[in-house]
Amino acid sequence: MKPSTNLRLPEGVRIVGEMRSGYEEILTPEALTFVSEMHREFNPVRQRLLTDRVERQKALDAGEFPDFLPATRSIRESDWQVAPIPPDLQDRRVEITGPVDRKMIINALNSGASVYMADFEDSNSPTWHNNVQGQINLRDAVNRTITYTSPMGKFYQLNEKIATLMVRPRGWHLEERHMLVDEQPVSASLFDFGLFFFHNARRQLEMGTGPYFYLPKLENHREARLWNEVFNFAQDKLGIPRGTIRATVLIENILATFEMDEILYELREHSAGLNCGRWDYIFSVIKKFRNHPEWVLPDRAQVTMTTHFMRSYSLLLIKTCHRRGAHAMGGMAAQIPIKNDPRANEEALEKVRADKEREAGDGHDGTWVAHPGLVPIAREIFDRHMPTPNQIHNLREDVQITRQDLLTVPKGEITELGIQINIDVALQYIESWLRGIGCVPIYN
Repeated sequence: MKPSTNLRLPEGVRIVGEMRSGYEEILTPEALTFVSEMHREFNPVRQRLLTDRVERQKALDAGEFPDFLPATRSIRESDWQVAPIPPDLQDRRVEITGPVDRKMIINALNSGASVYMADFEDSNSPTWHNNVQGQINLRDAVNRTITYTSPMGKFYQLNEKIATLMVRPRGWHLEERHMLVDEQPVSASLFDFGLFFFHNARRQLEMGTGPYFYLPKLENHREARLWNEVFNFAQDKLGIPRGTIRATVLIENILATFEMDEILYELREHSAGLNCGRWDYIFSVIKKFRNHPEWVLPDRAQVTMTTHFMRSYSLLLIKTCHRRGAHAMGGMAAQIPIKNDPRANEEALEKVRADKEREAGDGHDGTWVAHPGLVPIAREIFDRHMPTPNQIHNLREDVQITRQDLLTVPKGEITELGIQINIDVALQYIESWLRGIGCVPIYN
């Protein structure tokens, strides 16, 4: 791939990805300056935090399992709350998630969900084209000019009433290698966040909403502190009041579960609560406890949200968030509607219903779905359990979760079929991902 030569670049910045039509509207000198300033300010801290992850893994390998931090006991035990919730984030009973292609954005915003989380992370294969075109698509969505015509001639446009937009950038561990600052690849987090914020924050405020984000893959409160510093820097640079940005942190790493109060505290002026990122949470257990044979998990299908350590994590998240005046969001059901097989479709939908009934009954303030067809199902359940915009008032003081609850090894079987399914799913997903498609229906 040839580097770009027809783009006016700030000092020390190089774009080594292909420049297609329209990219210059996003990769403007001003926007690239903004991202490069954040990179120079915060990349040294980011690198130190990533080094800390390596050192923490060595301690875990040696048998030093996580626990609640003695040094931050005062934060956990004192009374404080996050900043008041903006009006358009009060009711988040159904959130739909998906990649940032034009058709998905339009369908998700029109889906009837309360919130659409536009995803530069797990459901997006991070090709240069997907990342920059995704920024173009979101800019058009914010300005309500986005349209799409399918190869079959079907025309898509936004309804008058649409979901509230949230954006998920990539995690701290990833880099955007197509943008170099002083010959270093820029942080993918800062690239995704910075371009979106620079181009859209003021317009969102004019339209009565705000720049709202989901933050993935955090492992501790110091990583949340870095995000808070980035938010303050970005708001100051653009002359936007501090506290305008709001962010929900995905608790999808078992280490972060022991620091949920601290994560909310670090982001308290910008917090929009926490979310149960269940699938990556399970993966984090596999990865973090890799040296300990007793933590080899049973078949994936057996590690459900009713498993003791998973249920403990979700209940603790609810209790923690509600005590701090924040939303406690439920997670993603893996099922989607299945075409041309009514029996299999009903089985899949019944699993979704059971999952959402559990979440709403436990006290979650909303849930995730991956398909517009699941929005009415999730909404009906939360409407029945939750007549108010949220249930932050449900403090769940009956919940008492200990370190042992969070570190209880799940029981179950490891079967040949389970291993075959894991291999099959991995191959199908990787093949699609390498073709630039990160959101894949499997066994559908």
